[in-house]
Amino acid sequence: MRLLLLNPNMTLKMTVDMAGVATTMLNHGSTLIPVTATTGFPYISSRAEALVAGAITLDTIASHRNAVDAVVIAAFGDPGLLAARELFDMPIVGMAEAAMLSALLLGQRFSFVTFSRHLRPWYEQSVIQSGLQNRFSGVRTPDTDFKSIGSVQEELFDVLRDLVQQAVDTDGADVVILAGAPLAGLAQRYTDSPVPLVDPISAAVTQAQALFRLAPRGAHGGSFTRPLPKPSTGLPYALAARFNHTD
Repeated sequence: MRLLLLNPNMTLKMTVDMAGVATTMLNHGSTLIPVTATTGFPYISSRAEALVAGAITLDTIASHRNAVDAVVIAAFGDPGLLAARELFDMPIVGMAEAAMLSALLLGQRFSFVTFSRHLRPWYEQSVIQSGLQNRFSGVRTPDTDFKSIGSVQEELFDVLRDLVQQAVDTDGADVVILAGAPLAGLAQRYTDSPVPLVDPISAAVTQAQALFRLAPRGAHGGSFTRPLPKPSTGLPYALAARFNHTD
């Protein structure tokens, strides 16, 4: 299978780091196609930025849909996930949703540990979107800001590890998700965690491959039925063609 790893952030290092983790999760015969957004933001950290990134996600999938069999939206918070499932027939997996669903198989309650307090509202919204509020223990973030998005893991290594412990001791988490694209692979580095840790990109790649093997049909009924043809103005060619059923 051909798996599109779509990073709607513009930071290439994120894509490289996530692709490195994703490659270790590939089944025999699977091929990874990493793509980094060329417009938008260096990294997404708010609901408003996520809305913009969602449109970029749809355009990128439209541009690559004939060359791939499944998609991982490689930004925690899953910008454009539900809209993409409505518009395209192939399996489309979001990092946040995949991480949460994996966490449910490992314990009763899960928490997020992430690198910036500004991410909290957006990440909490992703829990609500997934309908998992009753299994959610909260978000733990550092009190101070990081210096560089490219070195978050090194800057905050000890701080984030302490936050994992707080999520367990204070919030009652049975599982902790290390949330955010810049934290890809960090779960494998914490060998002394008191509870299971979930790496979102690993979870998403694993689930995308599983869905491909299940060979689900595209929706021809229900709320994810592809919208009726509609012309548009000013949209990129591939995305406009998808909306107008001329692709």
